Amino acid sequence: MMTSLFSIFEPSSSILSLNLNWMSTFLGILFIPVLFWAAPSRWLYLWFKIVAFLHNEFKTILGPCNPGLSFLFVSLFSFILFNNSLGLLPYIFTSSSHLVMTLTLALPLWLSFILFGWLNHTQHMFAHLVPQGTPNVLMPFMVLIETISNIIRPGTLAIRLAANMIAGHLLLTLLGSMGPSLPSKLLGFLILAQILLLMLESAVAIIQSYVFAVLSTLYASEVN
Repeated sequence: MMTSLFSIFEPSSSILSLNLNWMSTFLGILFIPVLFWAAPSRWLYLWFKIVAFLHNEFKTILGPCNPGLSFLFVSLFSFILFNNSLGLLPYIFTSSSHLVMTLTLALPLWLSFILFGWLNHTQHMFAHLVPQGTPNVLMPFMVLIETISNIIRPGTLAIRLAANMIAGHLLLTLLGSMGPSLPSKLLGFLILAQILLLMLESAVAIIQSYVFAVLSTLYASEVN
């Protein structure tokens, strides 16, 4: 039971001995040609509005010292959103539910921010370790706590995204596996529950993409 339940997250399934599951990560590229249509659709206008809103919000968080950096986080949001959304479709591997994928996104970003901050704004980074107004007795403990909180940031980013994507998929699989054993009178309730849960998962896919991008933006703004 456990093998069949978690087989939906197995990245090693292959076709003709080729591991093609991770190719789903690049399926979002198929949406790019839509941007070059002569007559954009209403969905495309909606996407432009979302991107413009995110760009303005990230630019506000980053401040005037980082022109253009907001586009990096808008692209990060779009990439994660495409992977989360495509994972809700049948027979498509959800790459964002694996720590290999989420850590690959979070760790280089965090490491680049930390190195840039310590090399270019050393005093500012030291000042972040001790909040203003901290008593002298508590300063060593605050430095330790702040250091640990900075170190675990990429892990929390990666685990938060992966855990939220895994939880919903597991629940959908568990409810779906109950179908053959349920009486016909209860199938309607099961289908309704599956539809509601799928709507919730669609919202989670958007929210977790936004949370990942916003937290990365906040971490980047702290090094300036």
